[in-house]
Amino acid sequence: MEIIQSFIDLGPSIVLPIIIFIFGLILGTSPRKAFLAGIMVGIGFIGLNLVTGLLGDNLGPAAQQMVERFGLQLNTIDVGWPAASAISYGTLLGSLAIPVGIGVNLILLFFGLTQTLMVDLWNFWHAAFVASLLYAVTNNFVLSLFGMVTYLCLMYLLADIIAPIINEFYGFPNITFPHGTSAPGFLIALPMNWLFDRIPGFNKIEADPETIQEKFGIFGETTVMGLLIGIVMGVLAGYDIKGILNLGVILAAVMVLLPRMVALLMEGLTPISEAANEFVHKRFPGRDLNIGMDSALAVGHPAVLSSSLILVPITILLAFILPGNKTIPFGDLATIPYAVCLMAPVFKGNIVRTVLSGSFYMASILYITSWVAPVVTSAAKAANFAMGGNESVTAMIEGGLWPTWLFVFAAQNMPWIIIGGLFLIILAALYYVNKVKVRNLQ
Repeated sequence: MEIIQSFIDLGPSIVLPIIIFIFGLILGTSPRKAFLAGIMVGIGFIGLNLVTGLLGDNLGPAAQQMVERFGLQLNTIDVGWPAASAISYGTLLGSLAIPVGIGVNLILLFFGLTQTLMVDLWNFWHAAFVASLLYAVTNNFVLSLFGMVTYLCLMYLLADIIAPIINEFYGFPNITFPHGTSAPGFLIALPMNWLFDRIPGFNKIEADPETIQEKFGIFGETTVMGLLIGIVMGVLAGYDIKGILNLGVILAAVMVLLPRMVALLMEGLTPISEAANEFVHKRFPGRDLNIGMDSALAVGHPAVLSSSLILVPITILLAFILPGNKTIPFGDLATIPYAVCLMAPVFKGNIVRTVLSGSFYMASILYITSWVAPVVTSAAKAANFAMGGNESVTAMIEGGLWPTWLFVFAAQNMPWIIIGGLFLIILAALYYVNKVKVRNLQ
């Protein structure tokens, strides 16, 4: 177990290239092609981390200034996803997440109950997070492990459902995102889109990046939108002229650089995903295989980035005005693109719909993460996480997602019955999506 953990501790920029290289060799790709694909994936991830780090390093202080300027006094600090992942992997259950995640994936693949092959092992921390919360509530190791398995099955189910939409909207063939931060937003977007389609007048509004660019000219350019959003945020933060303009240029740079880093990553992934499907089609006619990846691939889309940057000040405003909210948004503000990146495809890139739905989503996230904060704090203490003198901590996005609420609620109320029922429902859905529906399409 320590060997696996040491391997994962190398980080995704090292782990993923190694996995891609080995996977490519297994699929029959030449060593040269597999090696170059792995290196390109590593380069893409380093680029993504640099750009998202730039975003986080500048959004965080601006958000903190807004919070202080408007006198937001709340008792739970959002420590962000890096802290949440450290808490998750800092427990015994967390150390089991990777072997359990691989095992569940291979079993589902063997029985034809998923089309997703997960190669992004680092992101099993989402399952570890949920399992750690279950254990903090129930102190039952077996139940928490069963909850982890159920959660993993849910993510594979969502990944199978969203794969065609990812291909259509993002242009990523045979790629999907069994990603705990992103996949839940897809199910929030579906009913919202249904509602929007039935509002007279509103259902005629077209606000995808291309349409906005046509209507507003230079002000509709994604770089200019990033510049303007940064300037507005700088003003709200009370920055001086230099700080305002600097934030504007940085957000404009993120709008340009992030998509280019994604393109580099896809350059490495494309030959491997093609080889994987060729491999599957030869040995299992009629079956498809999608590579499970980090949704970082999607956050560079102009509709996602524009909507997310608008949602940052909206989230801070919501934290201020929502009665009963206890969470100060901070660490996870730069994670908002990940939360909405699978909502945007449902709305076909419509920024107005994405922002409105994202506002509703962020309001629910603030309430859920405030409710679950005592459990997150307990799990943090169990993992010996340094809380920096804070009495109450949470991870705003991860702690506020509906699967987190569902599993923690189950842990507090008839856990075996609710989680067992969820497991059976998810298995039935996996069977329908990958057996019945596929058979009907053939």
